[in-house]
Amino acid sequence: MTERMTGAQALVRALEHVGVDTVFGIPGGAILPAYDPLYDSTKVRHVLVRHEQGAGHAAEGYAQATGKVGVCMATSGPGATNLVTPIADAFMDSVPIVAITGQVASPMIGTDAFQEADISGITMPITKHNFLITDASEIARTIMEAFHIASTGRPGPVLVDISKDALQAETTFSWPPTMQLPGYRPVTRPHSKQIREAAKLIAESKRPVLYVGGGVHKARASAELLQLAELTKIPVVTTLMARGTFPDSHPQHMGMPGMHGSVSAVGALQKSDLIIGLGVRFDDRVTGDLSSFAPYAKVVHADIDPAEISKNRHADVPIVGDCKEVLTDLIAAVQASGQKGDYDEWWATLNGYKQTYPLGYDTFDDGSLAPQYVMERLSAIAGPDTYYVAGVGQHQMWASQFIDYENPGTFINSGGAGTMGFAVPAAMGAKMGCPDATVWAIDGDGCFQMTNQELATCALEGVPIKIAIINNGNLGMVRQWQTLFYDERYSNTNLQAPRRIPDFVKLAEAYGCVGLRCERPEDVDAVIKKAMEINDVPVVVDFVVHEDAMVWPMVAAGTSNDDIKIARDMAPRWENEDE
Repeated sequence: MTERMTGAQALVRALEHVGVDTVFGIPGGAILPAYDPLYDSTKVRHVLVRHEQGAGHAAEGYAQATGKVGVCMATSGPGATNLVTPIADAFMDSVPIVAITGQVASPMIGTDAFQEADISGITMPITKHNFLITDASEIARTIMEAFHIASTGRPGPVLVDISKDALQAETTFSWPPTMQLPGYRPVTRPHSKQIREAAKLIAESKRPVLYVGGGVHKARASAELLQLAELTKIPVVTTLMARGTFPDSHPQHMGMPGMHGSVSAVGALQKSDLIIGLGVRFDDRVTGDLSSFAPYAKVVHADIDPAEISKNRHADVPIVGDCKEVLTDLIAAVQASGQKGDYDEWWATLNGYKQTYPLGYDTFDDGSLAPQYVMERLSAIAGPDTYYVAGVGQHQMWASQFIDYENPGTFINSGGAGTMGFAVPAAMGAKMGCPDATVWAIDGDGCFQMTNQELATCALEGVPIKIAIINNGNLGMVRQWQTLFYDERYSNTNLQAPRRIPDFVKLAEAYGCVGLRCERPEDVDAVIKKAMEINDVPVVVDFVVHEDAMVWPMVAAGTSNDDIKIARDMAPRWENEDE
């Protein structure tokens, strides 16, 4: 099928053909030609956000909740540069989004024209790929390529920058176009020899651990992970990006590893003799000081991105492939070998850690609210089918620790980049992608003030998300570091909560939402239940919590995981220190 149309019409038609149903964006001069045919589209819903950062994070939330590619759109110059943070966020967490930006007309490029910014140059290090289109005939093919690149291999953000004259020019549209990506062939099938080597190491090991990252969820491989874990009886740890990929309630689950991980998960990695890393990056937040990380362990590292393997920790058995296929083949290899490991002693050690050092928290004598209690009650009342979306900081860590995750993909947060302001727009995107699901944004009072203008979008577009503001009146995680490492010198972390500027309940009402406040433990259940009953408008709950609540356990940045603290100046006792 071929027909004549403008580049802008070709763009909208191409978006329809690749299956886009929702675009988050704000119009402006250079992208304006695209907004005209978008007005007529019956297949693509455009959501008018209040800030381009909100558009980008909403596209991320949509992508993470649905597994489809999220789409955001902005104009040239400042519109495009406002997308840089969400693009960087998506790049760090391997989220498939396509960002479409208008650019000044091609003769003006490089002349410092009004609202000109070299957005492809700016985003080169933080996109999986990016395109600058100055010829209308390339629009359809490029859109198809962008969606293919974003969604295959290791997912990630792709930027498509289109000059205004290309959008306005006439072209011949035909679908499907032929993609021209000769160098892009992601490997998904693992090498059978490497799989056999991995199975051999599993059979020989005495203290193995399945170290599971976001790549397992991205590969939609939670069922295969469960099968391998139950087949081998190997303990499992799930990173921040993989919470829910293996059920928290499963007896083989040791918890989350890392800087604020459980003692059982951190101990499992440190004392292991074999780490089977699946879709993980051996990130600094998990390893602590690399030189002392898991000193006794051999490493099997499976990842779809060959650049990740042996990047931080040498892999004894490197496996390049899609985690679903890796797990399927590994299950078959373990079954074929017929060998079963004897892990009774290992389980006794790990269960000892689990029983001796469970996650806990302090309550406060003055009757004020502990944020961890809010998480526990939210988890119990909202349940495991809810999507929980967090920003970055203490509230994010408490959400990862004290909410029970049973289903893959139900915890969406900004892991690698740690972006303040992520939660509200990402929750909006998740809810628009999964309108029948309950979506709770869990945000700090600092984070919330970065993107709360998207409450207007939620109210006007009919997106009834629920937001729990964990309001400790401070930039809490920064304050925690000042408490521990800077002699309690609280430089510029106090948001002056007693003055209630802003008053979050009034702010919510001003944005057309319901505002609730909770300040006492005995009121938590009633307030959460009231929020759960309101499903026609967004609800904002201001949970006023004690400013001294801290996230424990903690491995201080740059120190060894062996030096994990379970509370201030308190460390677990590791047995067999002389192994």
